[in-house]
Amino acid sequence: MPQEEMLEVARKKGCLNIGIPKEITFQENRVALAPDDVALLVNNGHAVIVETGAGKGANFQDNDYSEAGAQIAYSPDEIYKKSEIILKVAPPSLEEIDLMQPKQTLLSTLQLSAQSENFLKKLMDKKITAIAFEWIKDEDGIYPVIRSMGEIAGGTSILIAAEYLSNVNNGQGSILGGISGVAPTEVVIIGAGTVGEYAARAALGLGATVKVFDNSIYRLRRLQSDLSTRIFTSIIQPKVIAKHLKTADVAIGALRAAGGRTPCVVTEDMVSEMKVGAVIVDVSIDQGGCFETSRVTNHTQPVFRKHGVIHYCVPNIASRVARTASYALSTIFAPTLLNMGEEGGISNMLRSYMGVRHGVYLYNGILTSKTLGQLYNMPSKDIELLVAAF
Repeated sequence: MPQEEMLEVARKKGCLNIGIPKEITFQENRVALAPDDVALLVNNGHAVIVETGAGKGANFQDNDYSEAGAQIAYSPDEIYKKSEIILKVAPPSLEEIDLMQPKQTLLSTLQLSAQSENFLKKLMDKKITAIAFEWIKDEDGIYPVIRSMGEIAGGTSILIAAEYLSNVNNGQGSILGGISGVAPTEVVIIGAGTVGEYAARAALGLGATVKVFDNSIYRLRRLQSDLSTRIFTSIIQPKVIAKHLKTADVAIGALRAAGGRTPCVVTEDMVSEMKVGAVIVDVSIDQGGCFETSRVTNHTQPVFRKHGVIHYCVPNIASRVARTASYALSTIFAPTLLNMGEEGGISNMLRSYMGVRHGVYLYNGILTSKTLGQLYNMPSKDIELLVAAF
């Protein structure tokens, strides 16, 4: 007998109201969405409201956003009142949390080491759903934001070192790389992750001699394979590092810690034995740094000298090339927001996308991060159970 045909019921698409406030964090020049991706979202039926001057640090004008279809707001109050989704690069300040509306969705970095317990409590009181985009995973289990910013930091660290080797910046007067008949500059990279890999690529492209140290044989092998060339690699061993730092013109700190502080593998004695005028770029400074002589600097006063060695220890290197970094972030956020609209909102999206669920640390004001719960001695709940329940 004929049977009834089961037809799929179409999911109701959602129209998202996305707010992009101006970043107020010190020397944060990036913006979460570039005008091209704002146009993409608007053409798909979503509303985007951008605070005036939000793209100024990345050289995007208000006119670029308005022509892309965004509404320009002239106060942060307007952004927070009209938007259901707040998209930021830096985490919100306590004053910005006060402006947020109950049940809003926040996408920003978390920067765990910089947050207080009061930060979490304020978000919880307003029943905010908060997603740390540095914790979001893609289909391959990779953290796309961390990798993208790591690529930028790695390549830029070599360009920074090249600047400070020149006479213009009172360096030793060397070109980073090499020319025919002159010995090439030596670059020591500590860490074979994404930052180390892209620093090595940039240095090799300029013709420098590259030496990479890491505690993981797997990462060193992977680096050799990805670079498709044989370079000097070694496990981190104090005597070996000290020997090669003595002849190095540039040292890049590219170690990352899974949690807590980066291990300090280069002592002050090792730094004191380096060449006068050598350059250290400690990309790991946001986790404490892997050079004992490192201390946090900023883009206004980026360097200091110790034992005659130039130290560059700015934690937010990506803001130095804010336009490129903004495009990199935007290419990650725009598809995420489009998927959110296709799924009919944040709740439906979290059910369908495990990688985005991984970034959630508050769901309707309920703490879902075990790490934060242990850190602040607060109870947390499993996001999988919460998503199924709501």
